[in-house]
Amino acid sequence: MRNMSKLFNPTSIAVIGGGAWGRNIIDQCIKIGFKGEIWPIHPREENLSGFSVYRSVSNLPAAPDACFVGINRYATIPVVAELSAIGAGGAVCFASGYLEAQSEIQDGADLQAQLVAAAGNMPILGPNCYGFINYLDQVCLWPDQHGGHPCDSGVAIITQSSNIAINLTMQRRGLPIAMVMTAGNQAQTSQAEIGMSVLSDPRVTALGLHIEGIRSVREFEELANHARRLGKGIVALKVGASEQAQAATISHTASLAGSDAGARALLRRLGIAQVESLATLIEALKILHVTGPLGGASVASMSCSGGEASLMADAGARHGVHFPNLETSQKADLKMALGPNVALANPLDYHTYVWGDGVTMGRAFTAMMQGNFDIGTLVVDFPRKDHCDPSAWDCVIEAARYVKGHTDIPFACLASLPENLEEDRAGDLMAAGIIPLCGLEESLAAIAACGAIGRGQDCPVLLEPHPVAESKTLNEAEAKDVLMPYGVVVPKRVFCDDIQAVGRAYDHIGGSVVLKGMGFAHKSDAGAVVLGLASKDQVLTAANAMGCTQFLVEEMVQGSVCELLLGVAHDPVHGFVMTLAAGGVLTEILQDAVSMILPVQESDVRSALAQLKVWPILKGYRGKPAADMEAIVSAALAVQGYVIDHQATLEEVEINPLLALPEGAIAVDALIRKGDENV
Repeated sequence: MRNMSKLFNPTSIAVIGGGAWGRNIIDQCIKIGFKGEIWPIHPREENLSGFSVYRSVSNLPAAPDACFVGINRYATIPVVAELSAIGAGGAVCFASGYLEAQSEIQDGADLQAQLVAAAGNMPILGPNCYGFINYLDQVCLWPDQHGGHPCDSGVAIITQSSNIAINLTMQRRGLPIAMVMTAGNQAQTSQAEIGMSVLSDPRVTALGLHIEGIRSVREFEELANHARRLGKGIVALKVGASEQAQAATISHTASLAGSDAGARALLRRLGIAQVESLATLIEALKILHVTGPLGGASVASMSCSGGEASLMADAGARHGVHFPNLETSQKADLKMALGPNVALANPLDYHTYVWGDGVTMGRAFTAMMQGNFDIGTLVVDFPRKDHCDPSAWDCVIEAARYVKGHTDIPFACLASLPENLEEDRAGDLMAAGIIPLCGLEESLAAIAACGAIGRGQDCPVLLEPHPVAESKTLNEAEAKDVLMPYGVVVPKRVFCDDIQAVGRAYDHIGGSVVLKGMGFAHKSDAGAVVLGLASKDQVLTAANAMGCTQFLVEEMVQGSVCELLLGVAHDPVHGFVMTLAAGGVLTEILQDAVSMILPVQESDVRSALAQLKVWPILKGYRGKPAADMEAIVSAALAVQGYVIDHQATLEEVEINPLLALPEGAIAVDALIRKGDENV
């Protein structure tokens, strides 16, 4: 990993380029209180914002620790080369028109390659980025306004979008921000590398990511393991989709396991919490800043209104938050604090009998917190200062402080509407170790996210994505032949090159058979599958009607508990994605699927099965037999074994359906798409 300490905490800054952008950099450095040297560079200007101007990099008194290169894309390259040659600590490359503009600028990709080569070992951010703000050390390589202020500790935020970075600094929800970093094109230095560097600072408590694209699976794996060892949480908002990952639509697996599914599976495997909005990102970072990752999403909820309690219960169900039932001892202590007229439940409506008495309220809330909870929430919307007297709510703050002093469980004051918890009050709560949560929906989503952050051992080494040469599709018979040695169970079958062989195949198998015509990507759609043929004449008649020359005659498998899909698709961004889903012809309509990044273990497969909507059927629904879970797990691990051995050339493998039986799991259809292993 490159050493970015000088770049992010410099004692000298060179500002290359005049105009508004260059002046803004200097002005923002002065405004934030930067205490080091500022060296403007411009070939014609004499003075920039009160600082004497140097004519070129060669005229500087020393190699600068940090540089803001705010000149055009062509001029940026030789200047970066010169900075690298003199040993500068690093640079922000502001200009656009590189790889991100390749469709409009023909030499964009080549320019970006030249820029990386010019930088050498000197770290650069961008190109096409604003730079960074270090609120801890009062450093601002940032050519625009921002809403943050210096702090002693806080979270770091890294985004590829400079405008989103600005927006996040403008938040008024009480989140202490230690650093804001933009990565731009990630031409040299990636979000993951920046994250490794900033998380190593003991003053940084957590990391928030706004991700447009993941440059390297391996780098993100290293980042996640680094955060886990430090005990710090990472929460991410991932946007965008890979066209490459969705171009392969020959199978159901490819349509289910697109880039979004791959990204979600990757982040879940790495223990990085994924959220769906900027608001939830902020609320999750507040939780992580105060208490770190939660052990789960079990919540004790307290409010003085039955309406609020109901809102909490409903929102919790939407976001996967749990409200455990109260224990007998809790109920006894609550009754003592609240009196006999309060119905005791979780979420709790504590009414207003004790309102105004902060200590009594605190005792009641502390009694509520005696259960097995990951976090406690006190729902409270504070009155607006311009119309009301906020002092009537001081008892709530007193009660929250009482709880904080009498329990080790994280505790939050949650305003159902974000505007009903003002920034100064949120800051006071934060300073007291009480989490100020703003907005009911985003707060509960944030709790669920922080409860899902993985901890424990480092992740196993993931299978990295790679380019695959032009691929071919194995027919069903070929696919089954290569999967069988790995432990995939298939029906008794005979491959036939002509119609005459079909009759002989039936004589060999007998009983009830399935006839399949070869050469169709989706045989059911083409009418190339006929089930339950019970005589040679029926088989020959069906074969003559299919309009093809190759066939597969298989034993008819009966007594299935459930049809599943088991597939693995190569995602060119995130690696190999295994999908377990409700199978058969309705796979894409049902959209009942769970995706995982390879490699997986038995426990991962079992967990995925339990998340499917068809799980009750697999367990045995209304007296019906249950499926053989061991056989399903074995089939998944068998497919994984094949993928690992052929990962260099594999595009996808799919079994659909995998018939889950009371005893066994049989692959009745299979597809493999792969490149030439001899290339």
